[in-house]
Amino acid sequence: MKCVSYNIQYGLGSDGVYDLPRIAAEVADADIIALQEVDRFWARSGMVDSPAVLSEHLPDHYWVYGANLDMEASFRKDGRLIQRRKQFGTMILSRWPILSSRNFPLPKWGDRQHHSIQQGLLEAVIDTPLGPVRVYSAHLSHLGPPTRLPQIARVKEIIAAAPAEGGAWCGGHPDPSAGWLEEDEPPMPRDVILMGDMNFTSETAEYDAVVGGVSPRHGRLTNRDGLLDAWVLAGHPEDAGATSPGYPVRIDHCFVSASLADHVKEVWVDEAATGSDHWPVWVTFATNCETPIT
Repeated sequence: MKCVSYNIQYGLGSDGVYDLPRIAAEVADADIIALQEVDRFWARSGMVDSPAVLSEHLPDHYWVYGANLDMEASFRKDGRLIQRRKQFGTMILSRWPILSSRNFPLPKWGDRQHHSIQQGLLEAVIDTPLGPVRVYSAHLSHLGPPTRLPQIARVKEIIAAAPAEGGAWCGGHPDPSAGWLEEDEPPMPRDVILMGDMNFTSETAEYDAVVGGVSPRHGRLTNRDGLLDAWVLAGHPEDAGATSPGYPVRIDHCFVSASLADHVKEVWVDEAATGSDHWPVWVTFATNCETPIT
């Protein structure tokens, strides 16, 4: 099972060319795709509906879109109001059915001088060969630790609470004819794949907040119910690698629940990609691993 995370910078490539079909081609081999910085109806990108364009070029993938920044962009044509929203957010595409989806706003810092936008966490419950898995696409603040740490705390709350909350709907209904039970109750699995542009490196308090801190004597302390860095699980040093041509560090990550640790087979960065100012981060999961997921 191949997963990829890619901050696409709304389709603007490292060569200064806006090209969404190029983005689609760079990730087409993935089974699950987590995208960040996907926009709809912005002048900078030609007023196109980027999720629609990307899905058109990835016709074998199911998809969901999470709009975080959402603003008025309607217009009138021949006296008729054409409803339209200017949006910016995240997207998840999957070769397998997306059983349910939710989008969560993350804490926003209202800065007086620096650009600060509403950001969010997009959830998709996907029916994978490993069984149902929760996949998240996240894009955290670029401003610094004071804005990212509250977002990370909220992400962890969302991930931890989901199994107890149940699926998109759960429980019975006293009157089956009421129309609420039109399909089987959707799952809300414990297993998690969290991907995205986190804007932090492995040497930060934000990284510690996700995977656990470091003991001077014992090294990295990870929790059996927590998240693990897939890059490290695949055998790479924490402080190695880069996910952007402009910065020699990893700021795009894939974290997995501990139950998926033994399934992580390979992680690599596609440094040949030119569709954005970031590079795609690829993760391969073994689906024939003897360790079951929960």
